[in-house]
Formats: sequence, structure tokens, C-alpha cells
Amino acid sequence: MTKTICLTLGDPGGLGPELVRRFFAAVAPKGPVILIGPERSLARLGDPFYERLDDPSARPGRPGLYLFEPPELAGLDVPPGQATVAGGRAAGFSLEWAVRFLLSGQAHGLLTCPLNKAMLQAAGFDFPGHTEFLAERLGTGPEGHCMHLCGPVLRVSLVTTHPPLADVPRLVTHQAVLNCLLLTHAFVRRLGLPEPVAVCGLNPHAGEWGRIGREEIEVITPAIEEARALGLNVAGPMPADTVFHFAAKGRYSAVLAMYHDQGLGPLKLLHFGEAVNTTLGLPFPRTSPDHGTGYDLVGTGQARLDSFVAAYELLEKLVEKGKK
Repeated sequence: MTKTICLTLGDPGGLGPELVRRFFAAVAPKGPVILIGPERSLARLGDPFYERLDDPSARPGRPGLYLFEPPELAGLDVPPGQATVAGGRAAGFSLEWAVRFLLSGQAHGLLTCPLNKAMLQAAGFDFPGHTEFLAERLGTGPEGHCMHLCGPVLRVSLVTTHPPLADVPRLVTHQAVLNCLLLTHAFVRRLGLPEPVAVCGLNPHAGEWGRIGREEIEVITPAIEEARALGLNVAGPMPADTVFHFAAKGRYSAVLAMYHDQGLGPLKLLHFGEAVNTTLGLPFPRTSPDHGTGYDLVGTGQARLDSFVAAYELLEKLVEKGKK
């Protein structure tokens, strides 16, 4: 692979630097990988295992690891295992520079290590998380992308990402459901999965024909019907308390959930520590391990690599094929 991957360290006080060090101690990159973050966070883990990339306009010409330390983070020392505003600052500026590398054509995909959303916001980056940050910076707009989590068996997309639960009903719009269906259907077909995409209802029992909510009748079903008219293989709306059972048995290629915990509770029950977070609809492939910063595990050697490995392997596959 000759294409270049960017890899942000996320909050360098979390597990990001450690996961990067452990993974690349065992795996040689097939192409150039640009690590982005403060160098001290990697230096404390031992001898350099990368070349420095001091010129942000340079294009690495051979496979290997290259560290770019954003000038805003020069010399920054983030304490390991702690939530700090410095860690949020590092995560935010690392993302900003990753976007520059992608938009300039110097990189073709992005793997993001975990960040702390509260510290990101405290550092002045007013975004709920990676998904929203990248969607704005890469110009997809609020409804042009979809958060998707991919496990070995179960795959889940979300119509809404991180709003308060009280805000969810007004955010579940016809266009939001349709856009997520289009993106999810395209993604699972790229993975070679022919089964339908199942759609959850918003209300218990998918509303029971309007007796306990009308969102299924007035919003979700019309979006499904429009998707079917466009040729998509879609099932639903279905009660969320049963659809994941059948999806895990292979009846559906993915499930479109209406809100965060509706979809990610079942996924993490099955695939905790091994799923991949990917943002559908961006102009570049982006993946991330599906776990948090893990401050309590930093330096213990107990953190699992499974999700990081899966995120890296999926990104390599998508970048190599030129797929989003």
C-alpha cells in the first residue's frame, strides 16, 4: 500500500500513545503512517520508533512511522492517566492538523485514538466528539454523515449521536433517517453483505401502530419507503428489544438505531473492546477504537489491543480500495 494514513494520539494522557507503541512494535506498516500529537507522550514509552516529520508539507516516500508534532503542542507534557485540559488541547489540535493533511492530499485516511469529550470542550473545541468535529471540518454538514460501529457480528448505525435523550425525538427527522440508511446500505454492500438493513423504531414496541408514539408512522416509515423506492433492501421499523437478537443471528447486515444507547448497548454487550467506530459519509475513511481514554489502565499493560487492531485493519482496507 502506497497511500498514507494519519493517526492522531487522541488525549495523550489516555491509552492512545501506549496502544500505538504496542501495536507497531509487532506490525510493520504497509505504507506511510503519520502519527500526530505531542512527542513527549511517546518519548516516555521508550526509544523513538518513528522518524520526525518537521515539515508539514513533506510527503513521506516510503512505508514507516513518522511523527508530526503540531507547533501548537511543541514541548507539551500531558500527565499520563489523568483527565486534563492539556489533553483536550492536544486532541483538538491533532485533529485540526489531521484534517489539513487529508484535505491537502498528503493523507488518505484517518485513525483517531480516544479523546475526552469534556476536556476537548474545556480546551475550546466546542464539539461533542470526533464525529461532529470531523463532519464540520470536512464539510459534510449535520445530516451528511452517520456514526457507525462495526463488530465481528453486529453492525450498528446511529441516526443521532450524542444529544441529551430529551432532544432525540425532534432530531429523528425523515431526512436524517433516509441519509443514514443510504450511507449504511452502501457501507455494508462494500463489505459484501447482502442482507437487509433493519431499522429500529423510536418508541417501545415500535410505537404499537401509534398507540405509544407516532414517530414510526409519521417519520421513520416514510423514510424507509423512500429508501425502498431507491432500491435499498431495508426492513422495519422494528422493536429495538428484538431486532438486535435477529441481527446477531445474521438475519440483517446492520441495524439503524435512533439514538446512542439504543444501538450501542447491544453492540457493546456482544463486542465490548473489539468493535470499530467509523464515520460514514466523510470524504475520507475514518476509524477509531470503540472505547474511551482508559485513564485507569494507562501504564498497567492490561489494556486490550483488539479494537485498535480492528480499527487499523479496517482503515487499511478502506484506504487501499479508495472507499469511504
